[in-house]
Amino acid sequence: MLPDLFLVPEERENPHTRIDAHLEDGAAWSVGNHVRPVVHGRPYFAELHERISAMGEGDLLFFVDWRGDPDQRLTDDPQSTVSATFAAAARRGVDVRGLLWRSHWRRLGFHSHKARYLGLEIEEAGGQCLRDMRVRTAGSHHQKFVVLRHGDDPSRDITYLGGIDLCHSRRDGIEHEGDSQRVDMPAVFGRRPAWHDVHCAITGPAVYDVETVFRERWEDSTPLTLNPGRLLSSISRGEDLTPRPLPEQAPPPPSPDEACEAVQILRTYPAILPKGYDFAPDGERSVAAGNAKAVKHAQRLIYLEDQYLWSEEVGRHFGDALRNNRDLRLIAVIPIVPDVDGPLTSPPELYGRKLAMDLLLEAGGDRVAVYGLTNEGGYPIYVHSKVCVIDDVWSSVGSDNFNRRSWTSDSEIAAAIQDVRVENREGTAPRDVFALRIRRELVAEHVGLHPDDVPDDPDEVWDLMAASAARLDEWYAGGGTLRRRHLPRPTAPFRGTSVHWRRRLPGAQGTADVDRPPGRLRRLEPPQLTRAQLLWASRVYGVVDPDGTIGRDDEI
Repeated sequence: MLPDLFLVPEERENPHTRIDAHLEDGAAWSVGNHVRPVVHGRPYFAELHERISAMGEGDLLFFVDWRGDPDQRLTDDPQSTVSATFAAAARRGVDVRGLLWRSHWRRLGFHSHKARYLGLEIEEAGGQCLRDMRVRTAGSHHQKFVVLRHGDDPSRDITYLGGIDLCHSRRDGIEHEGDSQRVDMPAVFGRRPAWHDVHCAITGPAVYDVETVFRERWEDSTPLTLNPGRLLSSISRGEDLTPRPLPEQAPPPPSPDEACEAVQILRTYPAILPKGYDFAPDGERSVAAGNAKAVKHAQRLIYLEDQYLWSEEVGRHFGDALRNNRDLRLIAVIPIVPDVDGPLTSPPELYGRKLAMDLLLEAGGDRVAVYGLTNEGGYPIYVHSKVCVIDDVWSSVGSDNFNRRSWTSDSEIAAAIQDVRVENREGTAPRDVFALRIRRELVAEHVGLHPDDVPDDPDEVWDLMAASAARLDEWYAGGGTLRRRHLPRPTAPFRGTSVHWRRRLPGAQGTADVDRPPGRLRRLEPPQLTRAQLLWASRVYGVVDPDGTIGRDDEI
């Protein structure tokens, strides 16, 4: 079967890219791939370290990230840092190349200096890692992927992409006890913020497509920065600003045995001034277009995990589908509270959430369920994953969030996956279809079951998650012996989440009470902001979540 929910080349609306040029019969996707969910940073980092450590002369390591912390450990070994692992590969003869976002001023809380230090260590070892500032004003390079290609054995080629950055706080596991190398988070997250994230591992011809995404950016003729101040700063420090030529691209790797997944690589690129990208001079919005095409055909269940779920545009995007199909349901798993808690920073984020949730609930009513997560120690888990599963047929994993900036203003990448064995969307999909596997694994963690025990039927999944959240919400509300232990609902701007908070018990973070129900789901309602907050946050929101289509004809 052809992947009928994918974009055709014309729907990408970017004739300047070469990502589809090697494909035959007018396709905009690769077939014969195997895609595997990689849930949580701890197993991802460990696998990445193992694979990179086995690479040698003639192999290629290309990576792109929003942030790269040189000292982030990939395993428990203190010597297994990102910089040490990548630099060691370069010294063994691996061709190591990286592009990291040159972020905004670090005194505003950003991390440009970390990217510079990582680049210096890799370049000293013979590789090259550059800081890239080819973004819109207030925008960012948000893609996160790694491509590993092997000169002597292309069957080992693999790419990883999704939401997991090569930086602090990401090395958490299914226990959600946090990463000892943490980033600053609000106090409500505890000493070691728990972090939920998702990547995917792709083997097969689609590795070539992701490599092409890297090569297009690396070989673009637009200077890495056109900002005079940043350019002067880089020159004064002797920073490398000239990408060295890449070796010729090898053919797509072979398909693994019994590989059955078609993969379409979707991107967001804005139109930037004064000079656009060679490969997307007018930008590309295939992430938004690809999701819109799949959502239009949704029949029973849309399952989302997202860091944000913001904006009126996102609310209408899913709300229209819910309104047009009364049999359709939507489940979203998002953070209980934002990753910022300042009086001038969190209200705009909660305002964006309110815009989306109000429209979703207006359109779908009781067919919409939004959940957050808490770990066994009572702390909220920060949901950073970016996953969409539609009817267990079409799915996407990427760097893109459901907000305006990910669809229009930042650079993003996502892998859309559809199994070619699924003959029609009415039938029953095989249990090993990627969309079912990832949804089953995620739901299992959230409700406290083994993945094999999670039902495939969407209605049963809906009931399972609702019942699990209801039990845990009731437990946290102070039933029985716990009535005196819970904290009152947080004051504004976190008011309105319908989440009760408990004082943490003595012991290590993650310690569970014996009578605590299994699972981590907490039911969320739209945030309740004060009149004053609504007034000013609505005006600041455009800075937090910019719309890259302003001034152009292709509005969201």
